[in-house]
Amino acid sequence: MRTDTPSPAPHAADTHDMIRVQGARENNLKDVSIEIPKRRLTVFTGVSGSGKSSLVFGTIAAESQRLINETYSAFVQGFMPTLARPEVDVLDGLTTAIIVDQERMGGNPRSTVGTATDANAMLRILFSRLGQPHIGSAQAFSFNVASISGAGAVTIERGGQAVKERREFSITGGMCPRCEGTGSVTDFDLTQLYDDSKSLNEGALTIPGYSMDGWYGRIFSGCGFFDPDKPIRQFTKKELHDLLYKAPVKIKVEGINLTYEGLIPKIQKSMLAKDVDSMQPHIRAFVERVVTFTTCPDCEGTRLNETARSSKIAGISIADACAMQISDLADWVRDLDQPSVAPLLAKLQHTLDSFVKIGLGYLSLNRPSGTLSGGEAQRTKMIRHLGSSLTDVTYVFDEPTIGLHPHDIQRMNELLLQLRNKGNTVLVVEHKPETIAIADHVVDLGPGAGTAGGEVVFEGTVEGLRASGTRTGRHLDDRAHLKPTVRTPSGQLEVRGADTHNLQNVDVDIPLGVLTVVTGVAGSGKSSLIHGSVSGRDGVVTVDQGAIRGSRRSNPATYTGLLDPIRKAFAKANGVKPALFSANSEGACPACNGAGVIYTDLAMMAGVATTCEECEGKRFQASVLEYHLGGRDISEVLAMSVTEAEEFFGAGEARTPAAHKILDRLADVGLGYLTLGQPLTTLSGGERQRLKLATQMATSGGVYVLDEPTTGLHLADVEHLLALLDRLVDSGKSVIVIEHHQAVMAHADWIIDLGPGAGHDGGRIVFEGTPADLVAARSTLTGQHLAAYVGS
Repeated sequence: MRTDTPSPAPHAADTHDMIRVQGARENNLKDVSIEIPKRRLTVFTGVSGSGKSSLVFGTIAAESQRLINETYSAFVQGFMPTLARPEVDVLDGLTTAIIVDQERMGGNPRSTVGTATDANAMLRILFSRLGQPHIGSAQAFSFNVASISGAGAVTIERGGQAVKERREFSITGGMCPRCEGTGSVTDFDLTQLYDDSKSLNEGALTIPGYSMDGWYGRIFSGCGFFDPDKPIRQFTKKELHDLLYKAPVKIKVEGINLTYEGLIPKIQKSMLAKDVDSMQPHIRAFVERVVTFTTCPDCEGTRLNETARSSKIAGISIADACAMQISDLADWVRDLDQPSVAPLLAKLQHTLDSFVKIGLGYLSLNRPSGTLSGGEAQRTKMIRHLGSSLTDVTYVFDEPTIGLHPHDIQRMNELLLQLRNKGNTVLVVEHKPETIAIADHVVDLGPGAGTAGGEVVFEGTVEGLRASGTRTGRHLDDRAHLKPTVRTPSGQLEVRGADTHNLQNVDVDIPLGVLTVVTGVAGSGKSSLIHGSVSGRDGVVTVDQGAIRGSRRSNPATYTGLLDPIRKAFAKANGVKPALFSANSEGACPACNGAGVIYTDLAMMAGVATTCEECEGKRFQASVLEYHLGGRDISEVLAMSVTEAEEFFGAGEARTPAAHKILDRLADVGLGYLTLGQPLTTLSGGERQRLKLATQMATSGGVYVLDEPTTGLHLADVEHLLALLDRLVDSGKSVIVIEHHQAVMAHADWIIDLGPGAGHDGGRIVFEGTPADLVAARSTLTGQHLAAYVGS
């Protein structure tokens, strides 16, 4: 008798082990069809702009989220972001997608690491149960809730009759009344608001947007509180008070009802209610010039009122707990043995341990979330997924190694593998060879960027990628070499007693006229040193990765100022005015107001954007498109890539030196593939930073500070960036780069290494010198990794 039974055919439910994409055409994808294995780690790679994010985020993750949203009722969908179906023929085998991206967190000045991760919510409940003296419920410890009390008559409907009763109520909140929970108070430098030797009509006000030509002029002239023709220094005390501090009052000007309000309360409402980082550059510069933010003297920056700070557990108040480094706070929570709140302590303990495990143990819960880097924000979002029991989920990561030292990348790799081993599909968009190396499956997109990309050029194993002739395959084993000679500094920038965040009274001389790289493990104090002690100085131009604020009408041409010389060239060639060549001004198509598409809002369903029939998506009136420059109309010029436009405006009839100069800078920073009219909202973090760099290169600053410029850069483009940094230094500029990429470190003239650890274990200079000395000494973590990288 045979004892072995033939293996049964696989169950139908087990055959769906692939995510199938057919005919993806989102953004620059060219009819991409691909099969991605489930429950494996797949890395998507390729040059910047090759279509990685369009495939992973814009197609797979977007459709998964849209399908999940559709399972909710129409009422609930009305409160959710509406998503359009991506341009794709077939998407099969999708699972629930959880997106962990690099978008900066929190535009709200009261948003902290604790509030963004629910750790604060748990701490508040803990203190409301165990804190001595007991002061109230959890909201008594919240700096987002103000304490209010009131009394009065209320009308209640009872048995068909209206009965009036006197009621009293009180809400106990934890908000500090002086700073309203922001931790800082503002002082105004009045000399920066106006020139007191001039009258208002002579243009005394130096506040952006406050000109005497528009409504402000009418209000100031017609309010009657002061004479707009009298120099401000001659104002009486009352007139000056009315100009600066008067509470809102109704006034009538030229028969129109208007509201007059003093300058300072108006600025506080319109500008200071926003996070400084989210402002437009000119308003941000004004606010930083005019307003000094000082720590609130009442709450000493803790954001909490005295009552909330008085309740303690084992001698620690909630303000002390939030100020602790998270790794220390985790130890403190571990020592609390309170059976009555055991489930809460276990959950809080797990959250805090996740911070430490993911390499963010150096943060504190009271750190404003707007100050986190893109990489830190991404890892903070990961925390809630680490302990999740969900399996068969698709996790989608956007360059999770951003902002990580080579020492920390190893830890991140382990986390990605841990998520995969639980039975999840992990999709990662990545450029770092260390992470590409751990992939089960690699998808390489290319061959180029923009219109030259959007195709799958390789699919298979990491070994197969190495052997393939693709750009990524060729550069995968690239190693930079130490420079045989380094430049001699022309001077130095002194930093003395730097103590921002975790810095421990650091004294350092940063050499000028050379390429200086500031490095160290994540959280060692690099950004604190440079942004805290160097960025604000005269002649220092800082280019970070913060989002560019702009509407869907903003594009590289408008952001860099390139559109101005182009409009003027068109106007001059055709003898008409420049405003006709702006889609935001007189030349706009009247049907779509220059947007090129007409948006139809469908409430809880995705709005539909249909190409405007009148201008066919060109955004301009038909009459404007009859004007040509060098044989092209304005819409054709905006559809050009930077490389094409550079050629077009460089010679011949369309020669425009001012435009050519800006295009040269855009090509220099590796953005030759962007089209001039591409909406800014579609750019990645690395592209945004390089666009800012191209814009700032025109400024007269002598010192450039770059914050991780290799973010989002393909291995092949790093050489391009190094050549650009060399050109900047050779033209007489000083370049300071905060960077972890070993190729940039090897290329530096001088390295400043911070550490030895993160948080209170860091904040000190552990090495200053040339890269060759760092490799020879191998005295720091950076030195060991750099030595291994350059193979010495």
